[in-house]
Amino acid sequence: MQIENVADLFGTAQQMASAGQAPQAAALYRDWLARHPSDPLGHAVYFNYGVLLSGLDDLAGAAAAFGEAIKRNATFLPPFINLGVVYERLGATEPAISHWAHATATLAAVSGDSLAYKTTALKHIARVLESVQRHAQAEEHLRQIIEIAPTQRDVVQHWISLRQRQCAWPLLEPVGALDRPALLRGMAPLSLVTHTDDPMLALALAASYSRAEFGVPADFRTDADFAARPPSPRLRIGYLSSDLRSHAIGHLTADMYRLHDRDRYEVFVYYCGIPQEDAVKARIRGSVEHWCDITPMDDDAALARMLADGIDILVDINGHTRGARTRLLSRRPAPVIVNWLGYAGTMGTPYHHYILGDEVIIPAGSERYYSEAVRRLPCYQPNDRHRTVGAVPTRAALGLPEDAVVFCSFNGTQKITPFGFDRWMQVLRGVPGSVLWLLKSSDAVDVKLRERAQAAGIDPARLIFAPMAGNADHVARYAAADLFLDTAPYGAHTTASDALWMGTPVLTLPGRGFASRVCASLVRAAGVPELVCDTPADYVAQAIALGQDPARLRAYRPRLLAFRETSLLYDTQNFVRHIEQAFDGMWQDFREGRLPRPDLSNLDTYLDLGAAEDHEAQETGTLPDYEARWQQRLARRHAFQKLPPDGRLWSPP
Repeated sequence: MQIENVADLFGTAQQMASAGQAPQAAALYRDWLARHPSDPLGHAVYFNYGVLLSGLDDLAGAAAAFGEAIKRNATFLPPFINLGVVYERLGATEPAISHWAHATATLAAVSGDSLAYKTTALKHIARVLESVQRHAQAEEHLRQIIEIAPTQRDVVQHWISLRQRQCAWPLLEPVGALDRPALLRGMAPLSLVTHTDDPMLALALAASYSRAEFGVPADFRTDADFAARPPSPRLRIGYLSSDLRSHAIGHLTADMYRLHDRDRYEVFVYYCGIPQEDAVKARIRGSVEHWCDITPMDDDAALARMLADGIDILVDINGHTRGARTRLLSRRPAPVIVNWLGYAGTMGTPYHHYILGDEVIIPAGSERYYSEAVRRLPCYQPNDRHRTVGAVPTRAALGLPEDAVVFCSFNGTQKITPFGFDRWMQVLRGVPGSVLWLLKSSDAVDVKLRERAQAAGIDPARLIFAPMAGNADHVARYAAADLFLDTAPYGAHTTASDALWMGTPVLTLPGRGFASRVCASLVRAAGVPELVCDTPADYVAQAIALGQDPARLRAYRPRLLAFRETSLLYDTQNFVRHIEQAFDGMWQDFREGRLPRPDLSNLDTYLDLGAAEDHEAQETGTLPDYEARWQQRLARRHAFQKLPPDGRLWSPP
């Protein structure tokens, strides 16, 4: 094929690649370059050729093509960025960073393209630095992006999340044009519920996030679109998740799917996660009637598949977490959509109809904090009685003192707040010789937390960090701890179930929102409700009292181990029967025209008012007059601008 014009070359090659003829498109580029060795646009042709070879996994060829593009035009920056990606894929981290850094350093003219090149290069650098635990440097590169492009929401969200994992306090440090309220409004919902226990603000932010990230799809189904569908002999339940593998969600639900009543329910799983094969994923796949990996499917294809399967109730086990397919859900692939387990809070969308909780997590009167209709189970979390646990190691093998009281908290460092950490230091002061055993994040974070302990008058050596371990070995080492100290406002979920399974008692301080109350639910369901505290002072006092009475602490272990056979927390069969009853009720609501419609009115006002508060100056979840404060803010705003009633905290006369 003889093509002389560069534009025609690019168009033809693109058509061939889109038609699955990428090798032929690469040959077309090679032929053209051989016939036009001195063309002034050769640098652009070599760049496109390199992109094509990268897609064909010919990394050596791609590197050569990008190198030739750079040689022909050193001011053309895209090949520097792409060559960095090739080096990264080859495992050459430093050369990758060097090429991206060159792109960021040589941009002189300010234009849309140059800013886009710079932010792209900075994102690549930050991503790679984060992957090799150089978190502070990654954070600095994200900060640079925010300073030049503050409207990139994903960067702001990532920057805040990275600071949370580093225990960078205060968290919402103004950057560029973004002050503290602007940063809070731009947070991801998961970061917010980890940052503060303000469930009304969490609802408002979730709604704003969903609207900004997913909007209103061009096509979506309504109740009427499902009305003519013939009923199936069994209720068709679909579970959608990226985490049904060796992941906390996979471990929790692994034994659940097989227990569904196959005479009444047809179970479908739609997997949308990484192409990782492991024993948990294989076990789940083998326990359901239908397993479909929709990861390689775009939303159109996945939607078509779910509609063809005739799903009645689709359970979203991701929510606002990584890997979610929320844009797909916005098109409503099933008549009923349920928010459960993956995200500890409300979705704030018009298309999630129900949220599953229990009477502890969502007590009566707190339904106002959820856009979904609340349906309660006896205990909202399933568990796996058949889990694999490794051999219990000795304390010496774990680097723990033999005779000291060992407090532990194996929640991620993003869940540690200054308020909670200061409570832990009070506990260590009250129990001389005790140690606090935490899950290791990075050397830099370990140093930071030890320095804060020293500033509180605690020997830094009393903080001990456990390295990451495989699930079976990780769960086994809980047996070496005397008492698990929960975090707030985002408490232990799977970690609490694991600790209780190993006979380690868990002390928790519930707040008002979903994420802050899950641990209390699990502790009660495990049969030790006395370990649910009422106030921060009660939490500290109980921890000290237990730490000063090792015999009382040791008595919990045989009690909890015995409860494994009878407690609500580990009765998976009972859990499945109750979730089936919940599904029946939801389906009856739909068939009888009572499907709930989420109320998202006034939430912009709630977001504005909540974001204006300094949540690092006081612990919102412990305020006794929480609702009164909200009502005062709303009344003041109402005096400025009339607000319509919305049935939540504000209902003007």
